[in-house]
Amino acid sequence: MAQVFNALSRAFRDLFQFQVLWIVVWPILAASLLWLILGVAFWGTFSGWIASGLTAIGIQTWLEGVEPRWVAYGIQAVAHLILFVPLVFVTALVITALFAMTALIRLVASRDYPQLERENGGGFTGSLLNAMIALGIFVAIWLITLPLWLAGVGVIIPFIASAYLNQRLFRYDALAEHASRDEMQAIFSAERPALWGLGLLTGLVQFIPFLNLFAPVLAALAFIHFCLARLTNLRHSAAHVNPHLSRR
Repeated sequence: MAQVFNALSRAFRDLFQFQVLWIVVWPILAASLLWLILGVAFWGTFSGWIASGLTAIGIQTWLEGVEPRWVAYGIQAVAHLILFVPLVFVTALVITALFAMTALIRLVASRDYPQLERENGGGFTGSLLNAMIALGIFVAIWLITLPLWLAGVGVIIPFIASAYLNQRLFRYDALAEHASRDEMQAIFSAERPALWGLGLLTGLVQFIPFLNLFAPVLAALAFIHFCLARLTNLRHSAAHVNPHLSRR
């Protein structure tokens, strides 16, 4: 876990650098604008889904009897906001993984890992496919675990889902430029518990007001530091076995 906390501390160090500030802002702005447009365009559909959800858990019937009516409308508005905010954050995570990682990797690699050669084991197509798989399983986690909310233990679902999404999204992109495919698979297998731990810690930031605005880029930076450090160690270990690899 020391390696996980080291990566997280380095990510916090980098977070407020001038070069990073715009990358912090624009994914959140883009995700907010996207869901604002979709919310306005499909307001009736989204409202219907929320009403169905409230009906399923017995709240909608209670709301229909609430007086004054503005209280019921206020509760419904809060329900819309509760849905809107997670959608924005998840979308910002995906935007960061797909479009902001290259700039962040170059910033971190040029300063902290300048001797690390690029093997280009991944690319944008692989990143897009990885993001689609990550989102699909993320949604499946929520759907499959819905009964846990009725059992009173649903509070753990957001943390498990966030941990999965973060580690699945960012581990691939953090290594795509520098690692070969074999190296990527080796790190994913050997560091699975640590990757989940880092995913959980960066996921927790998403639930802290104000800090959650920085959560997507913080997660990206943390995974870049962690994965590139693990790749460096992997190559150093391989160099002891095969001296021809020592130049990597």
